[in-house]
This record gives sequence, structure tokens and C-alpha cells, in this order.
Amino acid sequence: MKKSFLMALLTMWTVGVWAADSMKPWDNGRLKVSDNQRFLMHENGTPFFWQGDTGWLLAERLDRSEAQWYLQRCREEGYNVVQIQVINGVPAYNIYGQMSHPLPSPATHHPSPNTHHPSPTTYGYWDHLDYIIDLAQQNGIYIGMVCIWGGLVKAGHLSVEGAKEYGTFLANRYKDKPNIIWFMGGDIQGDIKPEVWNTLATSIKAIDHNHLMTYHPRGRYTSAKWWSKAPWIDFHTFQSGHRRYGQRMGNADYPIPDNTEEDNWMYVDSTWAYKPIKPVLDAEPSYEDIPMGLHGNSEPHWQACDVRRYAYWSVFAGSCGHTYGHNAIMQMLKPGYPTSYGDAGDVKTWYQALNDPGFQQMKFVRQLILSFPYFERVPDQSIIVENGRQYDRLIATRGNDYLLVYNYTSREMKVDLTKISGSRKRVWWMNAGTGILRYLGEYDSKVLTFRPHKTGFGIEDGVLIAIDATKDYIAKDQIRIADRQ
Repeated sequence: MKKSFLMALLTMWTVGVWAADSMKPWDNGRLKVSDNQRFLMHENGTPFFWQGDTGWLLAERLDRSEAQWYLQRCREEGYNVVQIQVINGVPAYNIYGQMSHPLPSPATHHPSPNTHHPSPTTYGYWDHLDYIIDLAQQNGIYIGMVCIWGGLVKAGHLSVEGAKEYGTFLANRYKDKPNIIWFMGGDIQGDIKPEVWNTLATSIKAIDHNHLMTYHPRGRYTSAKWWSKAPWIDFHTFQSGHRRYGQRMGNADYPIPDNTEEDNWMYVDSTWAYKPIKPVLDAEPSYEDIPMGLHGNSEPHWQACDVRRYAYWSVFAGSCGHTYGHNAIMQMLKPGYPTSYGDAGDVKTWYQALNDPGFQQMKFVRQLILSFPYFERVPDQSIIVENGRQYDRLIATRGNDYLLVYNYTSREMKVDLTKISGSRKRVWWMNAGTGILRYLGEYDSKVLTFRPHKTGFGIEDGVLIAIDATKDYIAKDQIRIADRQ
């Protein structure tokens, strides 16, 4: 493992040159909200489907070579956003032992991360963060900047006056970087110290007119609950959390019905119940390889099929993208660092986790959605006849001439093909774990029953794809959904 990891690092510089020369998302212009208020797009009209990874402790725990490797792997697997904690303490410390506070004054700010550090092997906190943001830029990746974790604000480590100073500092330092997305909050309810979040947000927005902003709420909440009318929020996120059906830990009182803990699709509708409507996505679903409920070491761990289900359920419900997470990657675990979740003996390092199936399978969601006309897509459960509940629940989305139905348990499903244009429909089944397509045939436009393929290993979750036979979004002999990307 160690030898292969080091060999991979040696190849990064060649790949990095290729990444630096290729087209980047922001070459299409800055990010903005689509005209129908449900998606993100670039100024030139190019769709932006958010495919995020959760790298909370990237700036604190990875050195420069490790950050290069991680961001390269994210690019290779199709991620275009990485969510990080800018600081996870006051002060926070990076791997070089350098602290975040007191904040550097503008007079001592050096725009290049290579021009100001105490020694050749020690990098200041903010210079190291600058370097990481520049690495992400080279790889075509946005950095979702969670400015300060919510628990620190709740504990009183950031006052209103401090939020004004900190927001001004962040905005002046990063307003000209093309790959920044601002996050207020950090796993916290918005009615806890709302004056601090408002001050921090408005202080950044007063200076930085280039970047979008959102809020990361506590588990089982949507940011719209508190900030639906806040002038600084451009899109909403929710945290569907990490508990399984019927799992209630301690005296936790979550604002959702019992036995819906895994139904992350419900947060899209509940967010859009607030006005005005804004784009929304699940910014923290269940992490791959983390104990169900987070804190029970004896509990089973969430698997790749679970993180796939959360992605398809959320996106097909109308989300403008999705953020994946892995227990080891979000903590950037490696030898010498204790894990916060699960037994230390069964938790991978962050670089081992890059080979886990869920990390590598999220790209199929984005590739599938971008294979079809983007801005006309809507959730439409009327496509499903006789739906189920919990794991047996089918979820459907469609455009004018295509429809997609995600089926987690590979159960028989009755689908109304009349919901899209065309007297004849071509139909495929896509394996959600591999992106492999199987052409099922051409059918009359009516209600039909389909029995998805099951492998010898058991259930195969996937997507039924039906397209107006006069359209050529997918070729009949196409093997993988990625072939036309």
C-alpha cells in the first residue's frame, strides 16, 4: 500500500500539468441560480451539477503532497466541489503546527503561498490554505468554505464584532479566487447565535460579489427553516444525517416523523415549502463506512449501496446536486490521528478510502443527469404506479421526452410511459454501481411493468431509463452511461 501510494504521488506532477491546461468550470462564467430557481448554472448557460465530496479537515490534517494527491483523485472521479472547514478551532492548527489566529493583517498578506513561510518545510496556516485552494483550482474543483464550525460559535468563540473582522478578512483574501463557495453554519441550528451568522455572511457579501453562499445546518434540518428570506443566501442545503430507520439515540428530538430517518428525499419538498424557492441539495447524508447513528461502535456501517441510494433519492426529488462523504476522508484519517467515529481498528486511512466503491460511483449520478436536457427536469412521482415505502420506495424524475426511475431493491415496478412525449419509448436499465447499461427494448407508450435484473450476488440497485424513441440521448448499443460524457 505504502509503495503504491508513493508511486502514485510521483505521477501527480505530469497529471497536474494536464489539469492546469484543461478547461475549468468557471471558464463558463461565474456560478448563478437558474431562471427557474431550482438549479445552479454558469453565466453562459452551462449547467452546473454539484458533485461534492466532504473533506472537512483537509486544510488542517493534510500536507501539500497529500493535498495534491487527494484533489487529483477527486478530479479523476468527477468531483467538482470539496467541502472543508476553514477553521475547526480558535485557533486552529495545520499539519505544520501553524495556527490560524491571530488573523494576518492585510499589510502582511502575501498572495502567493510560496513566498511567506517560516522555513522550507513549514507553511503558515493561511498560506497553506491558499495553496490548497490553488491546487483545487488547477483540478477544476470548487472549495466549499465552511468559515467556522458551528460548535465554536455556540461556545462563544466568535462574537458579532469578531464575525465582522473575520468575514472582512476572508472576503478580501479570497474574493478574486474563481473556485470559492461560501458556507455559513457548520452542523448547527440557525437560531443559535443568528446575529453572528448574519454578520459573518453580510460582511463577506459586502466585499465579495463573485461567489455563491449557503448555510450548513444541523442534522435533520434544512437551512430554509431559518434563512429562507435572508438576502445573503443563494441556495439551500440540508443535512439528512446518519441515522437508520427507527434509530433514535439518547434523548435527541429531531423535527421529522419517526421511521423516516433515511428518507432524505423528503427534505427537497420541505425546503421548497419555504418561499422564495431556491436550489437545494443534501450537503451531508450518511457517510460511507461510518457506524449507523455515528456513535455506536457496535452498529453496522453504511455501505456503498446506501450512499448511492441517498444520492439518487435526493437528486431525483429535485436537488441540484449531491455531496458524498466517507468516514475516513471527512476526518482525513491517517496513522497518528484518532478516529471520532467507529473502532480505530476497523477504520481506513483517507487514502485507502479513495478506493472504496461509493467514492468511485458518485460520478454515475452526474453523468446520467447531464446526458439529458437539464433545466426542464422535474420530480414526478405520478410516473410510479403502486409505489412502496422505505427501501421499496421508487423515485422518479423526468424531462419532456425522458424519464428516470431509481429502484433500490430491484423490485418489480409499474411505470407510466405516457408521462413523456412519443408514441414509442426505448428503455434501458442502468446498474447504479457500475454505470453499465442494458437495453431492454422499444415499447408502446402506456403503463408497463418492468422486472429489473438481479445478479447472482443479490440485489442490484439501478435506474430505469425511458426515452422518446425519436431522441438519441443514449445509443441502443451504448455500454456505459459515461461513454458520451
